[in-house]
Amino acid sequence: MAPNFAERDGSVANTTIVYVIDDDESMRASLDTLFRSVGLRVETFASPQAFLEFKKSKVPSCLILDVRLRSESGLSFQQEMITHGLHMPILFMTGYGDMEMCVKAMKAGALDFFSKPFRDQDMLDAVSQALARDRQRLAAEESIASLRAAYASLSGREQQVMALVTAGLMNKQIAAEMLLSEITVKVYRGQLMKKMKARSVADLVRKAEALRIESNQEKAL
Repeated sequence: MAPNFAERDGSVANTTIVYVIDDDESMRASLDTLFRSVGLRVETFASPQAFLEFKKSKVPSCLILDVRLRSESGLSFQQEMITHGLHMPILFMTGYGDMEMCVKAMKAGALDFFSKPFRDQDMLDAVSQALARDRQRLAAEESIASLRAAYASLSGREQQVMALVTAGLMNKQIAAEMLLSEITVKVYRGQLMKKMKARSVADLVRKAEALRIESNQEKAL
């Protein structure tokens, strides 16, 4: 029995979207009917360009992408999506699938690969997993954005104290390093802990590590 996304996740039609790119009109219509039958919102497109031009909401989403399109290869568009800042999970489908294409798609980050015709239940199960994964991704991005905003709210001195605290220095050592009184260091430390919403030094260290990881990711892009 197909899962009813609307019953399980609440008003899913407003909180998740399944995108479909396929130049076969009958396949688009079939998938549109399938996803709507379980309460999912679906948007279909005949080409990657039409998909790119569509205004997207920042909600958990996934893309069902045909490998062989008239305009361009689905595998090529998979790479192009990254340059457009689109990181939603991709499920590939093709009527001419082979192992080499499947391997390339999966290595490039595709979540699954379907050969046409496929079982409706298999597609629904895969979409459910893809939406759950994208929900986690968006939550992580929101968490990092909140963390970065909190760090940006720190004064220069507070950022210095935070770096030294997370490096393992005690208040007395920090005071000597910064040429401040120990009382002043305690004040800065209390303020930064409050602004960073850190419950303990260990929690502050985890937050500092997350910020460094984010910074490294940006440099790598």
